[in-house]
Formats: sequence, structure tokens, C-alpha cells
Amino acid sequence: MAKTQTPRKTLPAGIGNVLKRLHYPLDVILLCVRWYVAYSLSLCNLEEMMAERGIEVDHSSVHRWGIKLVPLFEKAFRRIKHPVGKSWRMDETYSTPSQRSPPTWG
Repeated sequence: MAKTQTPRKTLPAGIGNVLKRLHYPLDVILLCVRWYVAYSLSLCNLEEMMAERGIEVDHSSVHRWGIKLVPLFEKAFRRIKHPVGKSWRMDETYSTPSQRSPPTWG
């Protein structure tokens, strides 16, 4: 019977090493950091939201997780991000010139 990998071992090496020392469940840590970064929530608001879900998390813990994990996530995601070229293709946009003359300054 093959052993299944734990979620912490399936993450990139740097992230897995940092998460090894943290004592909260992986899904709680990742959810808190994701919400903190994506939705510009304050740490105290995030602490309240987790308490409503029945999870007791201190706002300073979320702050420490963010400091440790955000740079590692950026590094990991930058590796798999598709490069963007020098030229961009855009749909044509049409605009009509205004009937008024441009303002004069002075």
C-alpha cells in the first residue's frame, strides 16, 4: 500500500520547511494569509472572522505567518508565472473628439 503525502510535503521546499514549525492546521494558516493579502483586512478583523468560524487565532500569529510566508509564496509563484512579452495586443478603442476647444492655461 502506497503512502500518501501529507499536504505540507506537497508544497515547495521553502514553504514546507517554514510550515513544519507552525502548530496550527495548514488550511487555517493558508486561509488567514490568503485573506490578509487578498482582501486588505486588518489583522484584528481577520481574528474576529476566524473566531466566528470557531477558530481561535491571535492577530499577532497571522502577522507572523504573513511575514514568513508571503515572500516564499511570491518566489514560488514567480517560478510558474508565464513571462510577459514587450508588446501587448489590445482591442481597438474608438473615441470621439470633444466639440469644445481645449482649455487654455494662463
